[in-house]
Amino acid sequence: MTIKHKNIKALTASLFLFTMPVLAEEAIQGENYQTPTCGCCKAWVKHMNENGFALKMNFENNLHPIKQDSGIRPEYASCHTAIIQGYAFEGHVPAEEVKRFLAEKPDHLKGLAVAGMPMGSPGMEYNNQITPYDVLAFDENGKTVVWSSHHQPQTK
Repeated sequence: MTIKHKNIKALTASLFLFTMPVLAEEAIQGENYQTPTCGCCKAWVKHMNENGFALKMNFENNLHPIKQDSGIRPEYASCHTAIIQGYAFEGHVPAEEVKRFLAEKPDHLKGLAVAGMPMGSPGMEYNNQITPYDVLAFDENGKTVVWSSHHQPQTK
């Protein structure tokens, strides 16, 4: 009877480990280009890292060439540019939108952008102040379409 009891314990432990959800997913790798002194850029990278990304921070004094090479037009530029899986993500784009974009992998689009630095966007949180903003998807010709609209505080 003792052997059966030990076998049941072993079987139960095996089933528990086998059916356990994966606790640590592999982080999505990318690079973020920002100026050395921008605090909100660092806060956005922190937001991304807390949401399953591993972004390397690259500090540049002149981001214009990176933005231009990535297809970022001045009208939807912001303070930092991330390159993840070959796509460009400009500004304070929420991690959930980046994940959805990467899951869909739209071949006719180059990336997503949040123009400017809207209060309440990831990395721009301050005293629950919210400025409604849109996340724009853009193509290689610079044409944009609204990918999503954000009018409420982001929740974790």
